[in-house]
Amino acid sequence: MRQDTFSTFHPVNNFLYFVLVIGCSMFLMHPVFLGLSCLGGMAYYIYLKHWKALKTALWLMLPVFLISAAVNPLFNHQGITLLLYLKNGNPLTLESILYGLAAGVMLVSVLNWFSCYQVVMTSDKFIYLFGKAIPAVSLILSMVLRFVPRFKNQIEKISDSQKCIGRDVTNGNVLARAKHGMKILSVMTTWALENSVETADSMKSRGYGLRGRNNFSIYRFDTRDKLFLGILLLLGGNIFAGILTKRVHFLYYPMLRMNTNTLWAMLVYVCYGILCFLPIIIDVTEDIKWHYMKSKI
Repeated sequence: MRQDTFSTFHPVNNFLYFVLVIGCSMFLMHPVFLGLSCLGGMAYYIYLKHWKALKTALWLMLPVFLISAAVNPLFNHQGITLLLYLKNGNPLTLESILYGLAAGVMLVSVLNWFSCYQVVMTSDKFIYLFGKAIPAVSLILSMVLRFVPRFKNQIEKISDSQKCIGRDVTNGNVLARAKHGMKILSVMTTWALENSVETADSMKSRGYGLRGRNNFSIYRFDTRDKLFLGILLLLGGNIFAGILTKRVHFLYYPMLRMNTNTLWAMLVYVCYGILCFLPIIIDVTEDIKWHYMKSKI
């Protein structure tokens, strides 16, 4: 994983950014917004994970996109542009196909941004934000968010150790493989339960959640964070103003209808594009500055 400058911003800024960009990605079905969100999320995820992001895109995001694009026209027959009739007599319309493609892009965009969120918003940042307000819930959520990668790493360790003694899921016949798999699953279940109990006892012994307990924090809201928050509010304000005033809109049913490309609409597109690519802009700018400083040494 590369050094990510955006992750060094204050947790409030990180959290607000992901709330804004994920919320827009989920509820704005405008093709321009969908394309910018998908490209921005994918670019940032590739920057964070490099080749692992491409692997995830192939085995997870691409199937999600194809399934969504194929399923919607089979069950949704709205729209006035008739292309043909299916064998069961239901019509296939252009609007249903385009809406399925848009829904697929939307799902891929949300998956990209949530993947980036998992990398940037670590458990300590989440507890810092919500530890005082909802200590029990914030602890549980932070444990859940980090459980999947820890579970994956632990199951790889157990699988490797079982492979050394010939009891892996790749050894033996079908019945033996199933037996070995159940053994690994049993070990993993025991590990997960013991780990959760140990974590709960550890946090309880530290007085987590008690009234009047002080919390140590390494985060400081400096000038850079104030500038970023101002940019975030400015971009979000322009985007929501354009949406609420209907300067940007797109209808799929019953017929395709898009807003006219006025100067205000173009401004909203630019603001949304900057919002989606803001982490990449920050990281690339810092990389250029770092390489320039190294060249001067």
